[in-house]
Amino acid sequence: MKNSTVTMTRTRTLFMTKLALMVAIIVIMAFSPLGYLRTPGLTITFLTVPVAVGAIILGPAAGAVCGAAFGCTSIAMAMTGGSAFSAALLQINPFGLLFTLLVPRILEGWLCGLVFQAVKKFSKNGAYIAASLACPVLNTVLFMSTLVLFFYRTDYIQSLASKLGAANPFIFVVLFVGLQGLIEAVVCTFLASAVSRGLAAALKQ
Repeated sequence: MKNSTVTMTRTRTLFMTKLALMVAIIVIMAFSPLGYLRTPGLTITFLTVPVAVGAIILGPAAGAVCGAAFGCTSIAMAMTGGSAFSAALLQINPFGLLFTLLVPRILEGWLCGLVFQAVKKFSKNGAYIAASLACPVLNTVLFMSTLVLFFYRTDYIQSLASKLGAANPFIFVVLFVGLQGLIEAVVCTFLASAVSRGLAAALKQ
């Protein structure tokens, strides 16, 4: 009984250590050039890579925590002026922006972990690719859905929609995300699947 308790404690400690490491990587990437590629519109983010890796290696709950860390760094950037787009939205609807930056990222990490577990039952190799692709796709879909929900009717977003020639929210999302969303999806799919596969082999998972 004592040995079992010690083993459980060690397992829990190892899990928390791995999770803390993934969160640290997210924070470091977020506040360095590694995390974002600045563009005139939406900023391309590569933080979906560590979120996907955390969800794949440590499970859905850990993926949610990694997603929350991603969201918190986005909130910090909005409040410090690190993102001009988010800073503008913060002035319009603070609650809407906080929700948009945090909740979709939590769901993204959690759902990514669930995708991996579901596909793994049929194809272990396919699960790495499917989950790594799901993470950036979910990030884009969930983020843009909440953005439209809270901000589409505002003058700021309407001016952007007008410049893009978007006649409705769906067209606006497609035109606004465009190439940026594709780049995020491709980079995350390749990097996250390769890294998580390598880590799984090293950890003998």
